[in-house]
Order: sequence, then C-alpha cells, then structure tokens
Amino acid sequence: MTLKAYRGEILSVSLDPLPRPDAIRHDPDGLLVVEDGIIVARGAYADLADRYQSILVESLAGLIVPGFVDAHVHYPQMDRIAAHGEQLLDWLERHIFPAEQAFADRAHAREVADLFLDELLRNGTTSALVFPTVHAHSVDALFNAALARNMRIASGKVLMDLGPDGLRDTVEAARDDSEALIRCWRNRGRLSYAVTPRFALTSSDAQLRLAGELLAAHPDMLLHTHLAENVQECAAVIDRFPDAYHYLDAYDRFGLVGARSVFAHAIHMCGRSCARMAQAGAGIAICPSSNLFLGSGFFDFAQADTHGIRLGLGTDIGAGTSFSMLFTAGLAYQAALARGTALDPFRALYLATAGSAALLHIGDRVGSLLPGQEADFVVLDSGATPLLARRTAGASLADRLFALQILGDDRAVARTYVMGECAWDRTSGGTP
Repeated sequence: MTLKAYRGEILSVSLDPLPRPDAIRHDPDGLLVVEDGIIVARGAYADLADRYQSILVESLAGLIVPGFVDAHVHYPQMDRIAAHGEQLLDWLERHIFPAEQAFADRAHAREVADLFLDELLRNGTTSALVFPTVHAHSVDALFNAALARNMRIASGKVLMDLGPDGLRDTVEAARDDSEALIRCWRNRGRLSYAVTPRFALTSSDAQLRLAGELLAAHPDMLLHTHLAENVQECAAVIDRFPDAYHYLDAYDRFGLVGARSVFAHAIHMCGRSCARMAQAGAGIAICPSSNLFLGSGFFDFAQADTHGIRLGLGTDIGAGTSFSMLFTAGLAYQAALARGTALDPFRALYLATAGSAALLHIGDRVGSLLPGQEADFVVLDSGATPLLARRTAGASLADRLFALQILGDDRAVARTYVMGECAWDRTSGGTP
C-alpha cells in the first residue's frame, strides 16, 4: 500500500453544470489523497490534514483539474496537422489517406504511437478515444505504447473495405483482425476496444453489418465513427443510402446506434436524427477545431441540449490544429457563440473531462477527481505566459478558467499525473 497526498487548489465538474450547477466542486486549499493510484480522499486541507498527518504532502502550485479526456482523435494523422487547402473529402484524398498508407510499416506505426501519446501527456490528456488505421498492427502499436504509459486509451482497427488502395480491407479480413485484436487487448491494463468503421462512405453494407454483429457479440465495446461533418459528405451519404431518412439512419439500419455509440462532429443534424440519437443514448464528440479548419460549420449546442444528447469534446488531430484540450475548449466557446450560445467555462471544463469520460463509459473511473476514481490529474499554470499572468491576476475562478481556455495551450500544463504518478513535468521536458 502506497499513500500519497497532494495539496493545492482543486477544481472539477462531475456533471453537466447547465442543469446541475451544484456539480462544480472547488477546493481553494484542497487535499487529494491517493492510494496505489486510486483517490481515497478529497476535500479541504483543513478538514483532512489531521487524518493524514503521517503522510508526506506535496504542495502543487497551480489549479488541479482532472486529466483531460479526448473523445475523438486520430493518431496516424499527427504528421499531417496543418495540411493546407481542402475541405473534408478532398483533404482526405490529398493529405490523409497517403499518410495512413505509411502505417503499413510496423516500425513507423510504433514510432508515431510513442510520439502521439507523449504529446497527449504534454497537453494534459490522460484518456482518449483514438482512431488508428486499417492495419491491425496500428492498433497493436498504440495499445503497447499506452500500456507502457499506463494511460486509459480506447481504440480499434478501422474498417474500410471501400477505401483507397493500401487502405482497403475485406469483410472477412476485418472480422478476423477485429476478433483477434479484441481477444488480445480488450480490458488489458486501462485499455478498451472500439468497433471503428471510418464512416458510412468507406464501408460496404456487408461491412457495416459486420460492425453491428461485432457490437452485438461484445456489448461492452464502443462504436466510434464520424457523422454529419461536412455538407458534401452528407450529400454523398444520402446518394449512397437513398432509402435512409437521414445520415444517422444509414448507421441505424445496421445496429450501430446505441448507448455506447460515439459519433464525431454531428454538426449538420435534423431534428429527427437528434431525437433518435437521444432515444438511443448515443453521444457526440464535438470537434470545433477541425470543423473550423476544414470549413465544415459550427456545432449547434442549443439543438443538442433541446434533445438531451450526451456530449464530449475532441481535438480531432490532424484536422484539428492543436492537441490542447484547453485550446479546444476555447474554440468550443467560439463555435457555440457563432450559433448564439455562450458556453460557460465550467461547462467547457466538464465537456473536456467528465463529459467526455461519460461518453466513453469511463466516467466511473476518471474525470471528476472523486474518491474511488483513478488519480489522473493536471496542474494548470495561469501564469504560464506574461499575457495569461496579467489577465488572471486577481481574477475570479470563472475568469481564470475562461482565460486558460482562450489563451492557454500546452504551455499552461505544468504537470500531468497518471494514476498518481507524474507522467509529464514542464520544467524537465518529460517525466521527472
């Protein structure tokens, strides 16, 4: 048994504060007690100090928040971040498919997986739902790297039997590879598996049916795919599925819309599809950075809230332009405002932590810094840059948090902790 204690200002938002403002928990001088990687106590230092007086307490300067949970990101695309000049479908053809074809090389996959996960930790992200490629060994590379870092990662082989040369599988190969990967990796360490058809245009009906069969056979797994991201894409899907009521229905007919389904984007949704998503308990990973970068549009928070749809936040690297969930939360504010909604900074923090964790069905494990949860947390420095320091001097908690989301990035992450162990330290440029 190993007990550790951390003292500092602690903030978490365990439930959506839009209907539940009492979900905001702030300990201005707090204590977080960790036993073998699990939080066993959290509260005011004055209330807990006597009980844990025999434990060495480490004081952390900054704002302690839960480790960020990235609900949608592509690790093979990190080398094509900031690729110029196209909207979604052309961008895939010109930039992304060639980058993913390089993952036929196992050594390349291992190299990128290591770099990718280190970049997540540098930005304070400790859990993520990750797209690999169609190559089974791209999943092996990611999961091996995640095990080495003790990170909570969900992923699964991409299914795309209608993909381009070098990225095209078959229904039979997809079934065999997926079943083998599930047997090998599901629930090892802090890993979980996600059935991952790329999107409706890159899988045949037979392969989409296979995805539904895999989900039915393994009900503990996630479904991870894209939905209603771009106007041209939506039109192409309706052409492909002329009998579908809407884009979501193209998935629904194959059993892919359920309580464990995570759909990235969903910015061009009709009321009927929103109602169906809410009824099924499915959720949306909002990706404002990539939506802006590819000219796709702005997510409609009011529409989603009207229907009670579960929401999380994703960076969507490499159409997304930053690994920072702080930066992504700031863009979510701007995207919401473009459609007439002012996103509260506490709600933005919820989406980047407990909201995304709930979307990934790991909300009992991470996201809220509650006793019984895993001790993944981040120390944020509101004085990381001269501008941040000046803007936040004497500011309220809400103003400090909002400034961190609008002006912050990886520089504001002083430390990242995984299961109570420091996994990233800004002063040393890595683990201490």
